[in-house]
Amino acid sequence: MSDERDWARQRREAAAVHADMLEQRQRAEHERAARLLRDFAAVARDRLPAEPLRVRGYGGRGEARSALTGWYLRTDRSAGLSTDGDFYVLTAPLGLRERLRGVALQPTPPPMVLGAGGRDGQSIDLPDALERLLPGWRTLG
Repeated sequence: MSDERDWARQRREAAAVHADMLEQRQRAEHERAARLLRDFAAVARDRLPAEPLRVRGYGGRGEARSALTGWYLRTDRSAGLSTDGDFYVLTAPLGLRERLRGVALQPTPPPMVLGAGGRDGQSIDLPDALERLLPGWRTLG
């Protein structure tokens, strides 16, 4: 019985250590992506026209405006970057109220791969998405 409890305790401790390491890796990835987006926005503000960012309803059902301007990071317009350098997911549940009044968005931690875990061909590395928007942007800053 004591061996089983020791084994269970060791497994819990190992799982906690693993979860902590995963959280640290994710936090580091978000920080790297956020730095990259801020650097890009600083260059793009003077060289790439920003546009109003719109929010699409889940399943492509309707659209709503937001108070943000910036650039769409994905061709399906599901992710955007504000001119301040903040990352936004541009899909949400939309009711009639949101369609009429608009949506107040909150920035989210950016990933280094946009659309990771989606269907094949649907993901793109963040640096590649930025390069597609403004080729050679790193040399312009």
